[in-house]
Amino acid sequence: MKHALEVAKAGSLGKASESLLIAAPNISRSIRELESDLGITIFDRTQSGMKLTPEGEEFINFAKGIIGQIDEVERFYKEGSPKKQKFSISVPRACYISQAFAEFSKAISKDAAEIFYKETNSQRTIRNLINHDYKLGIIRYAENYDMYFKSMLEEKGFRYELVTEFVYSLIISRDNPLAKKTDITFDDLTDYIEIAHADPYVPSMPLSKVVKEELPDNIYRRIFIFERASQFDLLSTNPETFMWVSPAPKKLLERYNLVLRKCSDNKKVYKDVLIYKDGYRLSELDRKFIDELIESKRKYL
Repeated sequence: MKHALEVAKAGSLGKASESLLIAAPNISRSIRELESDLGITIFDRTQSGMKLTPEGEEFINFAKGIIGQIDEVERFYKEGSPKKQKFSISVPRACYISQAFAEFSKAISKDAAEIFYKETNSQRTIRNLINHDYKLGIIRYAENYDMYFKSMLEEKGFRYELVTEFVYSLIISRDNPLAKKTDITFDDLTDYIEIAHADPYVPSMPLSKVVKEELPDNIYRRIFIFERASQFDLLSTNPETFMWVSPAPKKLLERYNLVLRKCSDNKKVYKDVLIYKDGYRLSELDRKFIDELIESKRKYL
């Protein structure tokens, strides 16, 4: 193919011979063997040189693509693959974590990069690390489930480190009547609409029991969502809505006209825990993200 491409480019065997540093009879023989193998005539041999036949023109188009791919493969393995930054993390839906990720994004250099940031529940985070080649994860669970999660993590061969502990706050619109109260009770929330993420999980426990504990029955109106973007639109547009959250940055609250309020009845402590496979060595980007995570936790929690 390379011989045929050079002859097509040069227009004669002699010029192709000079370019390839191969004797003209050898080039002619290899092209005839190629034509015989394919059952086509690539060149018309004339006194003025070698001219492509219609079949030859079609073949040359194929050959250019094939040779280009071969050259690319050779460059890839002989010269080494281009440097590519890789980072992947699966996390709970949390403002302080997304803020850390936003700051971390500034650390991505101009080299090629593949960055994955997935918001989901603890079960899917664990699956992402086991089955989908995610390197880091942050799981969230209530403190009373600590034994269940640690046992499962050790069984599956994960390392884990506590990021933070916190009690949920309420996030509501400034126009919500409850925004005037400095402390809110569970009874105050009964007539309002809760925005909830509909995928709680605790290992070795029935989902029905977990749901009952995480989504108590004193609220009879709920909107279940699976991503964070729409929750702020709902909260800012509908003053009847509320949501349980880890502390949120002030600038985000101002952007959506929202406020945080405490609930004295809510004393349940939650944990955010960083996980990764035992034996995995943290990359430079991993460490940069963790640094931003620690700084974000310090600012907002």
